[in-house]
Amino acid sequence: MPLTDSRSQHPRPHEKTMASSTQDQLRALRQAIVQSHIDAENTGNLDQVIASFHCPRYEVFPMGAVFEGEQPVRDMIGGLVAAFPDFHFAPTTIHHADHAVIVEARSTGTHRGEWAGLPPKGNRLDFPLVCIFDFEEDRLINEKVYFDFAAVQRQLTA
Repeated sequence: MPLTDSRSQHPRPHEKTMASSTQDQLRALRQAIVQSHIDAENTGNLDQVIASFHCPRYEVFPMGAVFEGEQPVRDMIGGLVAAFPDFHFAPTTIHHADHAVIVEARSTGTHRGEWAGLPPKGNRLDFPLVCIFDFEEDRLINEKVYFDFAAVQRQLTA
């Protein structure tokens, strides 16, 4: 019968605390990265948006689009803030998972430039969305964006 280390089966109380402390630190670091990313989007700071990623990547599911790499991400965010100069992403709830930070939010802005093939009419946009920020350890590797595109279209074309 092979020998096993009982510590791996039954961690000592201080080992649980150390593991918990490490997880808490990772969680806090990830949340700080996500907050920095959100702040950069809200101010249109494209360099800071790019810097928040280990490898810049967005998946915008309602539009069936993937933006991978610095220039495609820079163009996508730049187009968003050009079309909505007062764009604002406001988190309402933040959840933590093993490999992600999930943010429920509201996005608002005034449509001043063409976006998603829609010409500007000056309409106000206000919609809920969910973003999943995928991580490898403390490195942001992807943002997945989910929202009701039909509702957004109705607001912008009314």
